Amino acid sequence: MAKVAFLGLGVMGFPMAGHLAAKGHEVTVYNRTFAKAEAWTKKHKGKAAKTPKEAAHGQEIVFCCVGNDDDLRSVVLGDSGAFAGMSKGSIFYDNTTASADVARELYGMGKKIGVDFIDAPVSGGQAGAENGQLTVMCGGDQGPFDKANPVAMSFAKAITLIGPSGSGQITKMMNQMCIAGIVQGLAEALNLGQRSGLDMEKALTAISKGAAQSWQMENRWQNMVNGKFDYGFAVDWMRKDLAIAMAEGKRAKAMMPLVALVDQFYARVQERGGSRWDTSSLIEPLQKP
Repeated sequence: MAKVAFLGLGVMGFPMAGHLAAKGHEVTVYNRTFAKAEAWTKKHKGKAAKTPKEAAHGQEIVFCCVGNDDDLRSVVLGDSGAFAGMSKGSIFYDNTTASADVARELYGMGKKIGVDFIDAPVSGGQAGAENGQLTVMCGGDQGPFDKANPVAMSFAKAITLIGPSGSGQITKMMNQMCIAGIVQGLAEALNLGQRSGLDMEKALTAISKGAAQSWQMENRWQNMVNGKFDYGFAVDWMRKDLAIAMAEGKRAKAMMPLVALVDQFYARVQERGGSRWDTSSLIEPLQKP
């Protein structure tokens, strides 16, 4: 069993930290709103800290899942940041979906103080976090990865070290790009079927057994057909992720015409008040032009 901290108790972090506690690890949590950390301790066995530094002090591994690059820097750096409380040989295991640049930046800063930094964004959404079935893609060094892996498996079903620092974040960008393209194609196909008067259950049962099958089709088509988008990964979050991907694509001189187009479609959903709808809401502007 390990002594760990978890920084950030949002829809992902709250259950992820809970799985760590359920597996018997000694967990100290931090959240920007302290009441959320206190609520976590009432539900799970563990402690609440008022600063990232306090949470990280004396821990073997510090897990983190916050919003973006700026949020990540705010909990890692500075006098009250996690790095200020971490000991040499400890590991910062970042589950935030952020840029590869910030991962490399914090990896380098960690090396200077003897702390290993692993960028480890996750896929699987809120349901995956709650069920402890996340897929984790990592960038960093083999030794720290191997040390952290058995602990991180508390909330994951699969963890892969992709390559050096930043590799996990780039892999997560690829993941989000694939989802965006698939959901847009599914939205257009479902819209055609609806407008043509097909029995959608029969149609989807047929095509889901062939080459068009996907997780999105299996898990989202009914909600898309019924216009229900009140759960899942929010449009705001997807646009944040696609912006990170397009910035990395520009740096790598990788063309992303489809991603740029789908990002515009998500912007239309936001304009319609769908910022917190889940990503399958791409069908809404097609259903109601």
